[in-house]
Amino acid sequence: MISGVVLFVAAIVIVIIFLSFVPLSLWISALASGVHVSIFTLIGMKIRRVSPAKIVGPLIKAEKAGLAMEISKMEAHYLAGGNLDRVITALITARGANIKLDF
Repeated sequence: MISGVVLFVAAIVIVIIFLSFVPLSLWISALASGVHVSIFTLIGMKIRRVSPAKIVGPLIKAEKAGLAMEISKMEAHYLAGGNLDRVITALITARGANIKLDF
């Protein structure tokens, strides 16, 4: 009886720790948008102290506009101090104006 309660409490603690590392709402919004971002990629971003929201939001925007972006390149740009949202907006605008521009 007591070991079952301890096991249940331990499971609850593990789930809470897991959810503190995984931005589950971002993963669900990316999944609903048709963008493939694994949970382990999001956990890796948190470990590398990269804000997953600053990567996933522009990634969804780029995918919806038909741009194929790599998460690793976006993450490197963010870590270098770049503004991903502005870059993605510029790439979308350039594509609409038939200007060949690469990330």
